[in-house]
Amino acid sequence: QLQPVESGGGLVQPGGSLRLSCEGSGFTLDYYTIAWFRQAPGKEREGVSCISYPGMHTKYANSVKGRFTVSRDNTKDTGYLQMNSLKPEDTAVYYCAVTRNPSSGPCSLSVDYGRYPYWGQGTQVTVSS
Repeated sequence: QLQPVESGGGLVQPGGSLRLSCEGSGFTLDYYTIAWFRQAPGKEREGVSCISYPGMHTKYANSVKGRFTVSRDNTKDTGYLQMNSLKPEDTAVYYCAVTRNPSSGPCSLSVDYGRYPYWGQGTQVTVSS
């Protein structure tokens, strides 16, 4: 079964930075859109950012615009979410989800398991002093 694998979470102080990574487990990310979602305790899962293949289209939630940057290195078959100026409200489990998109069209931040059939197990990000 195709499953992306996230890494890079951890504990960071407010104002700090983290970089999350997403890799395919047993498959390459060629022609896959990569999306990042997060879920805080007691809250619904929400879209954070996404990037199409090979990287022409990106999208961000309003809450992270100007602070987070999504990217991918297709030579390393890895997607990234660079998170700067982190706030306590960014505390959540962050998930990488992928979907095959040969047309390389714009990506979506909708939490749609039909649109994004492959999800990682998540990585915890905690922003606290």
